[in-house]
Amino acid sequence: MIVAELKQISEIRKMIDRYSSILVVGCDSCVAECASGGNRETMLLAAALRLSYKNDNKYPIITVACLDRQCVDDFIDRIAHQVPEHEVVLSLGCGAGVQALARVYTDKPIIPALDTLFIGETEMRGVWQENCLGCGQCKLGYFGAVCPVTRCSKKLMNGPCGGSKNGRCEVHPDIPCGWDMIIRRLDALGELDRLSEYVPPVDWSTSHSGGPRRVVREDQKP
Repeated sequence: MIVAELKQISEIRKMIDRYSSILVVGCDSCVAECASGGNRETMLLAAALRLSYKNDNKYPIITVACLDRQCVDDFIDRIAHQVPEHEVVLSLGCGAGVQALARVYTDKPIIPALDTLFIGETEMRGVWQENCLGCGQCKLGYFGAVCPVTRCSKKLMNGPCGGSKNGRCEVHPDIPCGWDMIIRRLDALGELDRLSEYVPPVDWSTSHSGGPRRVVREDQKP
């Protein structure tokens, strides 16, 4: 899931102070899971903004809406009747949601209320960790479902560096060594022989260096 966190009210206000009517739009999916952009967080942000403005003796119109997903047009259309009534849309979606709203509502400023952090895994309540970089060339099948790109500080693809100690990373001793995790996992599965296979490095030229990545399903191709 996408992990994000709320910006400071002061930063949000710098971006929206020029407007007198604000539509605050939440996203009740990924960012709701990490307690940043769901319906509850959208209501809380609107309340915090009203209080902040009241302290400055200002009273802009602040309206709240929440979509199931901000990155899907079918859901985005559900606020079509509200958008024209406001000068700006304040999005509690991830960066993809913000850009999707901007693509649909081209005549309105779309302002992000969140900082998008990473693709994360929920470890426990209130704790998320980046375990996938979205490199586009998943090789988890070779490494016991432990990603060396995110779990190894040096992003080594063909074995440990030899500098770890007691299963801890020499670069960041407070985190587990990714390759120690890989070896232990494969050993437990009886598949250590997978490490005898050469796994080529990730071809980073297929990621962000070529612009935004795009996938078109076969049945949607012209």
